[in-house]
Amino acid sequence: MSTAILTGQPVPGSSIEGELRSLGFDVRPASGAADAETLLARVPAGERVAVVDARFVGHPHALRLGLTDPRFPLAAIPGAVTAQPGARQALTRAMARENSGHGGTALAVDSLADRITAALDADGAGVHRPELGSLVAAVPADPQARNEARQAVAGVDDEAVRLKSAVKARDGFVTTFLISPYSRYIARWCARRGLTPNQVTTASLITALIAAGCAATGTRGGFVAAGVLLIASFVLDCTDGQLARYSLQYSTLGAWLDATFDRAKEYAYYAGLALGAARGGDDVWTLALGAMVLQTCRHVVDFAFNEANADSTAAAANTSPTAALSDKLDSVGWTVWVRRMIVLPIGERWAMIAVLTALTTPRITFYALLIGCAFAATYTTAGRVLRSLTRKATRTDRAAKALADLADSGPLAEAAAGGLRSTARRLPGFTAPAVALLSGAAVVATAALTDFGGPWPLVAAIGYVLTSALAVARPLKGALDWLVPPFLRAAEYGTVLVLAAKADVNGALPAAFGLVAAVAYHHYDTVYRIRGDAGAPPQWLVRTIGGHEGRTLVITVLAVLLTATQFKVALTVLAVAVALVVLVESIRFWVAAHKVGAPAVHDEGEPA
Repeated sequence: MSTAILTGQPVPGSSIEGELRSLGFDVRPASGAADAETLLARVPAGERVAVVDARFVGHPHALRLGLTDPRFPLAAIPGAVTAQPGARQALTRAMARENSGHGGTALAVDSLADRITAALDADGAGVHRPELGSLVAAVPADPQARNEARQAVAGVDDEAVRLKSAVKARDGFVTTFLISPYSRYIARWCARRGLTPNQVTTASLITALIAAGCAATGTRGGFVAAGVLLIASFVLDCTDGQLARYSLQYSTLGAWLDATFDRAKEYAYYAGLALGAARGGDDVWTLALGAMVLQTCRHVVDFAFNEANADSTAAAANTSPTAALSDKLDSVGWTVWVRRMIVLPIGERWAMIAVLTALTTPRITFYALLIGCAFAATYTTAGRVLRSLTRKATRTDRAAKALADLADSGPLAEAAAGGLRSTARRLPGFTAPAVALLSGAAVVATAALTDFGGPWPLVAAIGYVLTSALAVARPLKGALDWLVPPFLRAAEYGTVLVLAAKADVNGALPAAFGLVAAVAYHHYDTVYRIRGDAGAPPQWLVRTIGGHEGRTLVITVLAVLLTATQFKVALTVLAVAVALVVLVESIRFWVAAHKVGAPAVHDEGEPA
């Protein structure tokens, strides 16, 4: 239960107490400032507390946005301020200072809640103020102002604003025009029946897994059902985020489930298509694995670029002519939607997959997916490279640390990097991405151009260990150093794909698919931890599963020492081992973070 302390002179006919109770607050009126301070001290330390002016006039959703959002320790709107348990001390200090008459705002601000907010601002406490838009939140000073405020409230449909704000402001064409117009009402239906976003997320996953099962039947009816169910899964995928925004049910666990389930759904569907094609005598596992590798590398490009520039100021971003051109294009209606569609975001991608599954064959579906994703990857990466080369921005230590974590270097690369630091400092700024690209391309090309079981991929892998260490031997603060993690991902995943294909034995590619999926989960998990300010996975985990260079080396060693059939078995065992280690640690971490009340976050969706 949360507690709201109602301060100031009560207003006859005011609905503020009922509105606060409808939001889950236990309302306690305070006879004065001293009484409010006493009531605050009595509120249990583990509860959210709010201080609200009894004269408040506004929309219920304005109160909801200001007082119930779990993502912010401190938040305020005119006439109300709230603190979660972790920020209670700051709220208590601010109230005590204002009540003692030394706050410096008493003469300028009449409302105790607003004086406390001003004191928190003066302390640099970081008070969140939600964007209210057309919603009203005010503390009228006289009856005329109160009547005007009430008329303003009556003139705006609170529920319509709430429904509109449940939808992301920036989304793809398919999601904006074909899904969100009705999925928001599904979200409201779920909210009124007490369903949580996590339950809807789980329903979306189950629906997608059933779709994958239908695709795996290999029949035309199964493919049609798979396409329909994939669209249904995406509707639910949109609904869970809209439900979270509609009811402000954000959570650490929910953000993790939403993000990881999206990947699990899409990649499970790829596997279902490959199984269905195999039933019809067409082996498309290479295409399925290639699609997963390409899509994962695209995401790593997005994540790495965003982390590299997360600390850049707006002024630095505007120094890029490419960014200026992009902003100009975003001011023209039709170019906005074209640019959003050609990057093939999740809505467009899943719609294309669903339609092609129902009407064509898995092979055609994968060809279209690979071509579309390759074009989108080229377009987005080229734009980001141009921005990076023309932007006058300095990379921070935090950004460099995030890129190093995304690189996922294991004990071999760490040991080698230690001896290469002095050499790396003397090399040009473009060395890190150039070395990562060339060394990764060398190991993949060697595996592709030599016979399975030959020694040359192993030789190339040993060189890859050393050169990839050189790429991370100094802090990744160069203009293009954000390319290092995606280049390393492409090298590792590509090596697994090529060697499994070269083995040319039934079951090798599905085993490789499982291994890449397990490793990709670890890499996505690293991203979500960094996004949630939880830091990267522990070093013991990275060392246990070898790092990118260790796994690449192990795969090439197995290819040299084992027969093709034995290599398939080894890939399967390795996939299961990696999956068990990373899943157990990841689940333990996120559940524990949720239980201890880690800051609630919400993934607003993939950028591509």
